[in-house]
Amino acid sequence: MITALIERDLRLAYRRRGELATPVIFFVIVTALFPLALNPDPTLLRTLAPGVIWVSALLAVLIGQDSLFKTDYEDGSLELMLLSPITLEWIVLLRVFTHWLVTGLPLVILSLLMALLLDYPTHALGTLVMSLFLGTPILSCLGAVGASLTVGLRRGFMLLPILVLPLTVPVLIFGAAAAGRAAVGDTAAAPLYFLGAMLMLAVTLAPFAIAAGLRISLES
Repeated sequence: MITALIERDLRLAYRRRGELATPVIFFVIVTALFPLALNPDPTLLRTLAPGVIWVSALLAVLIGQDSLFKTDYEDGSLELMLLSPITLEWIVLLRVFTHWLVTGLPLVILSLLMALLLDYPTHALGTLVMSLFLGTPILSCLGAVGASLTVGLRRGFMLLPILVLPLTVPVLIFGAAAAGRAAVGDTAAAPLYFLGAMLMLAVTLAPFAIAAGLRISLES
């Protein structure tokens, strides 16, 4: 049953290729524009690279989050999920995981190319990728919580960033700190451990918050 749900979500996601490409294109464009807007000095770009990549990734992950449950809400599939033998918490966790596979994981892979564009040190690329690998699922979970609360609103896409962005600040701080420390040769173990701990909390607690938000949206 779990495998079938993941396959279903992947098929539905790849039918909307335009929506899948939007976060990736946004991430590439925003990151590539920084060297044009700033002084293209390699030292400056190398210093700003962790923050630029992380802010671009954060905004890219949030793009399209408002439609995470919108289709299910509009066609009545959300009510069927409540009647499923699998609990709603498991279903939404699988949905978030699938969403991260098709949006967050490509950003993690593309970050290697964009880091080289910003003259980020090659010896620190592993830490940068690891920070995004741990941080982007947290962003997906937080975005899904906001999406569950705004799924019944006509203009929920306008309210979603206001709800979610303040919650993403710790992830942004520790993610950029890990990449920044690695760039100058310092140990990045502490920020990565914090990201790992936040990921465990997100995976454990976010499904309950998402399911509760969906139930509230259905009742309203």
